[in-house]
Amino acid sequence: MATKTALVAGARGVIGGNLIEHLDRAGDWKIIGLSRRGGASQGSIRHLAVDLLDREDTAVKLSSLTGVTHIFYAAYQDRTSWAELVPPNVAMLTNVIDAIEPVAPHLEHISLMQGYKVYGAHLGAFSTPAREDDPPHMPPEFNVDQQQFLQRRKVNAKWSWSALRPSVVAGIGLGNPMNLAMVIAVYASISKELGVPFRFPGKPGAYTSLIEMTDSGLLAEATVWAATNPDSRNQAFNITNGDMFRWSSMWPKIAAFFDLDVAPPLQMSLSDVMADKSDIWDAMVAKHALTKTPYSDVSSWQFGDFVFAWDYDVIADTSKSRRFGFHTYVDSEAMFLKIFQNLRDQRMIP
Repeated sequence: MATKTALVAGARGVIGGNLIEHLDRAGDWKIIGLSRRGGASQGSIRHLAVDLLDREDTAVKLSSLTGVTHIFYAAYQDRTSWAELVPPNVAMLTNVIDAIEPVAPHLEHISLMQGYKVYGAHLGAFSTPAREDDPPHMPPEFNVDQQQFLQRRKVNAKWSWSALRPSVVAGIGLGNPMNLAMVIAVYASISKELGVPFRFPGKPGAYTSLIEMTDSGLLAEATVWAATNPDSRNQAFNITNGDMFRWSSMWPKIAAFFDLDVAPPLQMSLSDVMADKSDIWDAMVAKHALTKTPYSDVSSWQFGDFVFAWDYDVIADTSKSRRFGFHTYVDSEAMFLKIFQNLRDQRMIP
């Protein structure tokens, strides 16, 4: 019997979607997913279509959610510059809290999804391995503003908060602006279709720098752990698979899965070279009897360019989460291969 009610903002994303699946498997949660598109409700899962940027729409749609005990916030609005990201992303979080706090008397916890931008990873080489208590960097950064909002709001509230800081999150999800696994899978599939070798497209230094990943399932487990473990209240945690690698060693292993030859890296913008591949993708869908998915939904080349441009180490210290009791580990190579096989099984890629 469900004893807790989770409100998941960003329910259609890789992070939110996998979190909902994890909560559903646990069996003791009622789950309400929020997204702009909504979704089909079933079992203990209810989906609501809501524009979180619209304060009035959010207040009206959430006004009846009196039983919410936990808010899991993983919503995101993309913009073209770091400064432009701040107003919409802070506003959405604010609108959710303003709508739920007055009507949900048993609200216990608010979980905030962040990332390494807190450490300045998007700006250039940063101090590694990054620690949760590292000094701040020059703003703007919406992740920081969101946490500061929760900390201010917490002063007069009974609920607690937690902040999760994953590395690049890998999982299955369509139409998501930050899904590296789909970028790699579609890039590899089209490379094979065209008979060209699998080349790493990023900066030369990125091929040999250290990087780490965060499996979406592991992240879901860690998110619920932080939200329900009393010792984790009002804390931020780096969450990663627990290993690190260099693309120079991972790239050939991914190529082997797709039965592709590896050629030397060649720096190129995926946003540019993959922009004209829509017709090729549509032909592949027909040829291989794939699930009919628009080319615009299967990959986000801009995000691939962003990650593959990191010609510096992108790693964080996860000892704090281990000290507090979270010990799950995922092998990153096995994670990638499992995701690719799942995409094949679902007929998303050939």
